[in-house]
Amino acid sequence: MWRYTVSKGPGVQRMFDAIAGSYDLMNRVMTLGQDQRWRRFVVYKAQDPGSGWALDLATGTGDIAALTRKTCPASRVIGADFAQNMLKEARKRFAPLDISWQACDANFLPYADNSFASVSFGYLLRNVDDAGAVLKEVHRVLKPGGRVVCLDTTPPRKNLWYPLVRFYFRFGIPFLGRFIAKDESAYAYLTGSTMDFYSADALAAVFTAAGFQEVGYQRFMLGTIAVHWGRKQE
Repeated sequence: MWRYTVSKGPGVQRMFDAIAGSYDLMNRVMTLGQDQRWRRFVVYKAQDPGSGWALDLATGTGDIAALTRKTCPASRVIGADFAQNMLKEARKRFAPLDISWQACDANFLPYADNSFASVSFGYLLRNVDDAGAVLKEVHRVLKPGGRVVCLDTTPPRKNLWYPLVRFYFRFGIPFLGRFIAKDESAYAYLTGSTMDFYSADALAAVFTAAGFQEVGYQRFMLGTIAVHWGRKQE
């Protein structure tokens, strides 16, 4: 039977616009300061694009785009997001850096085929309706041989740490959201979207199905964070 489903997009956009001012502080507190290390790993796995273009999708307040620009000084960097308040924060934080901040929807990228030497994104795929379709768009705009790198949450494995991690996701993160960001519901959404998201193995298979080669991943923070990567065929 055909069933109507509501797109995540408008709600996610409103949510990120609402928490833009406290987003960085929440990330530092939630991750015990580890989030910057993961972002540096993303830039490392994306490799130096030389004088080519690097695209950071769902750039948020711009950390990965800025790290790319600082680490690869010859690169030309675009930081793109569909939440305007996030882009405003990014522009303020990294005003001295030569980065092009652009508004766009990851489902329909406004870039030509084979444009970018690398595409990175943090916390994007968990917030879209069809991760496979977004990855195909990313594949389209990458140059042959270009690399994609993805940072996102992933459901924790059921091991010795599972009860503690589940408790933190269910109660700890929403509490921090209420206390720091004044928005408990946004961070309760984070918990739900993580637990319902692909496992790291399953997401790697989605990358392969989208056409990427040499797909791999590495977990962090008791298995609740994963960085995936792949390459477009030469």
